[in-house]
Amino acid sequence: MKIIFIFLMPIALFADADTNANLYGFFTLIPPIIAIALAFVTKDVILSLFAGVLSGTFLLSLSSNIFLSQKIQFLNIYNTLLESFTKMISYILHSTSDPLNAGIILQILCIGGLVALITKMGGAKAIALNFAKRAKSAVSAQINTWFIGLLIFFDDYANLLIVGPIMRPLADKFKISREKFAFIIDSTAAPVAGIAIISTWIGLEVSLIKNAYNHIGIENISAFGIFLETIPYRFYNIFMLFFVLMTALMKREFGPMYQAEIRARTTGEVAPKIKSQALNTAELEDQFLAPKENISIKASSAIIPIFILIFLCIVGFYFNGLGVLEGDELKKVKENPLSFYAFRTTFGNADSSVVLFQSALFSAIIAIFMGIRRKIFDLKEAIETWIYGWKTMIFTIVLLLLAWSLSSIVKDLGTSKYIVSLLVGELPSFVLPSVIFLFASGISFAIGTSYGTMSILMPLAVPLAYAIAQLNQFDPNSLHHYMVINISCVLTGAIFGNHCSPISDNVILSSMSAKCDHMEHVRTQIPYALFICIISLITGYLPISLGFSVWIILPLNLALIVILLRMIGKKVE
Repeated sequence: MKIIFIFLMPIALFADADTNANLYGFFTLIPPIIAIALAFVTKDVILSLFAGVLSGTFLLSLSSNIFLSQKIQFLNIYNTLLESFTKMISYILHSTSDPLNAGIILQILCIGGLVALITKMGGAKAIALNFAKRAKSAVSAQINTWFIGLLIFFDDYANLLIVGPIMRPLADKFKISREKFAFIIDSTAAPVAGIAIISTWIGLEVSLIKNAYNHIGIENISAFGIFLETIPYRFYNIFMLFFVLMTALMKREFGPMYQAEIRARTTGEVAPKIKSQALNTAELEDQFLAPKENISIKASSAIIPIFILIFLCIVGFYFNGLGVLEGDELKKVKENPLSFYAFRTTFGNADSSVVLFQSALFSAIIAIFMGIRRKIFDLKEAIETWIYGWKTMIFTIVLLLLAWSLSSIVKDLGTSKYIVSLLVGELPSFVLPSVIFLFASGISFAIGTSYGTMSILMPLAVPLAYAIAQLNQFDPNSLHHYMVINISCVLTGAIFGNHCSPISDNVILSSMSAKCDHMEHVRTQIPYALFICIISLITGYLPISLGFSVWIILPLNLALIVILLRMIGKKVE
């Protein structure tokens, strides 16, 4: 028993968020490890996230419930468990009440209601039928889905919630597995939004770059200019987008995705036999939201509300961002309101969750008006359908609340700082970019958020890269180039975890949007994500750090992806 208490002594010294990384050490990894491991073992992501959150609050509760004296050391298990539970509730409540999270919840619910209205009017079915006339095979269906994903580049959430319901019937028609469909829409969300020069991501990315340079005493810098320079070095984003297209054109898959595609093509079972409760519920939703047989379905029933949604988002991002500008930025925008600078600045400062919520709400009102006018449903039935659409998103909301809570807990435990602390020590200059990319990938996978990873790692990576460059006496041009590479590694590595972590909100939303079992989506997508991650590291960042030109590395790696896919991929007829 005494050994147990000695084992727990470092945890008993719990102080605050700034020192937890040093005091807790490896124990800070326990919550994300439990959540991720249980998710794969049990295939129940709700239970896994719940266990991860509870283990985190248990660690945070230990310090106040370990009693020490000269002769006795004991742990009050009852008080610790009770406090763990109350802390968990507090974290969930905080996640719910956070203005940004609350806006995201409302945005998701309203878009769910809008999708329900569009589906009930037959708009989604009509679009699928129109695409089906052009799409003659599974290849063209996948390419169309990929292309539409690229078009909705301004926000990853909007991308996932729009593309999935619209293109899913077409994917089902050509017997594309739900796992592959979820992979396509997931791979054209964060990877696209992360490198788009006008998006809801740009504000955070540019501000982090600017603040990191301020930390090393450099203030006269164009953070947006540096962001633009990083785009060719965002290997994971670029290679993943290319890889998705090649799997469709070459009709080749590997790993669990190949098995899923063979199952879908040969048996017609687009979804796996082992289904989650959410997926079973989704099938019931399809029956409820099916358009009535006696109505004439029109593509405009979906195109008009979605076009209004996208148009209002663009206008909303502009004016919402304009409302928070001040000083020189506001003056420059007012001088030339339609310039590229104006759009980039306003979009970067906009509150995307609020704008998407407002746009989805107004679009839903338009959809209700259209349905009543076309005598598809009356007002009462329209409101019932809209509310039913909200209900279909409850499972997603629960997942997000638990994922957000876990992210807050690992932040308070100092998990990311502990991981980053492993970077301490002398590193050769050519190794640092690869190490930063690996750590960004690991942190984002552990905490499930790109924003959090960027915010954590950028203030540490930039000074570290600057110090190593100074130590190696880089000339000004080499120094700038070296800084751009390392910043690219932070921004790109942060995408990896957001793209394949079981606790990532984007992965959760893509599963729900595709109506694919969440853990099946994760299980089939991770090999592809790791494949591109390894290529980005070994034949991307390592050669770049050794002095090779990015304009040589990019085409060579694209060719390498094609060669490797042909070698290890198996044909799916």
